[in-house]
Amino acid sequence: MTASAMSYARDADGIVTLTLDDPHSSVNTMNDAFMTGLEECVPRLEAEREAVAGVLLVSAKKTFFAGGDLNRLRAGSADKAAEETDYINRMKAWMRRLERLGRPVVAVLGGTALGGGLEVALCAHHRIAADLPASRFGLPEVGLGLLPGGGGITRTVRLLGLHKALSEVILPARKFTARAALDLGLVDELVADSQEAEARARAWIAEHPDAEQPWDAKGFRLPGGDVRSPGVAATLPALSGLLRKQTRGAPTPAPRAALAAAVEGAHVDFDAASLIETRYLVSLLSGQVTKNMIKAFFFDLQRINAGASRPEGFERFTARKVGVIGAGMMGAGIAHVSAGAGADVVLKDVTPQAAEAGKDYARRLEAKALAAGRTTQEKSDALLGRIRTTADAADFAAVDFVIEAVFESAPLKQRVFQEIQQVVRPDAVLGSNTSTLPITLLAKGVEREHDFIGIHFFSPVDKMPLVEIVRGERTSDETLAKVFDYVLQIGKTPIVVSDSRGFFTSRVIGRFIAEAVAAVGEGVEPASVEQAALQAGYPAGALQLLDELTLSLTQRIRIETRAAEEAEGRPWTAHPSEAVVDWMVEQGRIGRRERAGWYDYDESGRRLAIWPGVRDRYGSGRRILPIKDLQERMLFAETLDAVDCLDQGVLASVADANVGSIQGIGFPAWTGGVLQYANQYDGGLPGFVTRTRELAALYGDRFLPPTSLVERAERGEIYA
Repeated sequence: MTASAMSYARDADGIVTLTLDDPHSSVNTMNDAFMTGLEECVPRLEAEREAVAGVLLVSAKKTFFAGGDLNRLRAGSADKAAEETDYINRMKAWMRRLERLGRPVVAVLGGTALGGGLEVALCAHHRIAADLPASRFGLPEVGLGLLPGGGGITRTVRLLGLHKALSEVILPARKFTARAALDLGLVDELVADSQEAEARARAWIAEHPDAEQPWDAKGFRLPGGDVRSPGVAATLPALSGLLRKQTRGAPTPAPRAALAAAVEGAHVDFDAASLIETRYLVSLLSGQVTKNMIKAFFFDLQRINAGASRPEGFERFTARKVGVIGAGMMGAGIAHVSAGAGADVVLKDVTPQAAEAGKDYARRLEAKALAAGRTTQEKSDALLGRIRTTADAADFAAVDFVIEAVFESAPLKQRVFQEIQQVVRPDAVLGSNTSTLPITLLAKGVEREHDFIGIHFFSPVDKMPLVEIVRGERTSDETLAKVFDYVLQIGKTPIVVSDSRGFFTSRVIGRFIAEAVAAVGEGVEPASVEQAALQAGYPAGALQLLDELTLSLTQRIRIETRAAEEAEGRPWTAHPSEAVVDWMVEQGRIGRRERAGWYDYDESGRRLAIWPGVRDRYGSGRRILPIKDLQERMLFAETLDAVDCLDQGVLASVADANVGSIQGIGFPAWTGGVLQYANQYDGGLPGFVTRTRELAALYGDRFLPPTSLVERAERGEIYA
């Protein structure tokens, strides 16, 4: 008999408290223990109904409820579909009986309620949340390749209306603060803390003895109008457009399934809609995409954040005073997230005016957050008050964590460190935000090479979730541990790589761009190349991305890398994209910065259309390739280079590769990451190897599989 995750206690006022407390986990999930709790407590509530005044749903955990049982969900398969359908429907039936008890039910949300957690709360007639900074509410399942199948779609459509539920909650898979959840209508009240929430819940029960769900009330109509009405029907094309904008043709079935479940469910009664929702969820569980995304966004991410790549034996470090050198967009963003995590920040540039301009960037971010209700004036003022601007190195006194974010020049970076290294604390971390320059080379410009390390942020810093930590040859374990802790402190994901030119992310994304450019040089229509990337699931086309990065920077990095390789006696094999980039730079087509790249731009910098000169030069359209080939040239090029990074020890783990590729460089999320893409390819690793050889025969030996990959496939292993 599975232990129950729910306890039952009725007080003298007749109020029953159902306490959610999984005995085998630090969080509550929709697992067998939760099912047992429902099976024990709901019939008892029904039997004692006459003595029950109301029900409180509370949690004994730090969070209210974490969500679905992802171990169970990712184990789904076609031959288990009937079993899973029965299991899900049985759990939902118990939840339905709870909300139809005939007594007021209130969810006391003393912490986060995401996914299945919010679905449990939606069974209550009233939801009261403690307004805690870390609490989040929402239905993020679509972002995991799933849909809210525990009643989330059925209830939010009836709570908010079809269009609002889909466009603001289900499809975006957003996580809302308590206040934003209140504004949206996912929660009904905000209070200061859990104790006040429970007191208010008891009062609400006394005030609403006959509470019922809106959708169970006689004469209920969907908010915003019935789905059959002309007004609501007219919004359906807009929802389809939202779906197209979100997926861009990528093979991601979850958003489509969620949209279908919501629209179909809105045409029928509650119980029929719930069955429709279940069937769409079960259809996703047997698919590889869902398994890929659960692995990357939960299990791989959990492994990283748990410290798999963090050296052991060092106490947890908290950066107290962060010194940021360089107040451009990157440095300003680093200052902002550091101050947001509670650290005092010294933001330095060559002049006081330049440094203050960097703080202006933080001010603009805070103004946007205030306007969107994501912060308060008090919190915003406190954050900005922690950022001090300067042009004087002496102001780095007592700094315990340095991050340099100046122009990509080794002599310049070494010079700015020499200026502050004697001023900061003697054990301060000396970090460089370089994206390409070897950390070991930069470290030669400082006296304490063991404290020197790469801390590679991605732009824009406030939005990008990844930080690539680059360990130099002499970087100490203690320094690495400190940086790992700092990255977690600022709420980002740390991956750890070893030193090499381009590290992991910059090097691998270059392969994606190079294949797209090579295809253009072969005479493939540039718009087709861009569309292939979007339909593969990349967030932007490779040519658009290269315009953002600038072609001249890409060219310079390649020239420097080639010189370094040849200086060490290694031969350089030219990629067919190189001549194309060189020609573009010769034409002055540098990128968006100069309003001239692969695309033309207007004076405001808005992207217009592909520059006609590209088509004239390369006879665009004279060669037509299958879209699958275009896509797999990009995907395989990145995966093969990631395999090489793993073989060379640049990557510390497969999890770092998968999460880093998705969060840092936009590798398509549906794949589960750059190495999981090879694992899940049709036929597994042997099928992937076969396809590499086909691509090599068609497009060049750069697609030939490395020996390590072939041997792994022959052994029947995967990248794990």
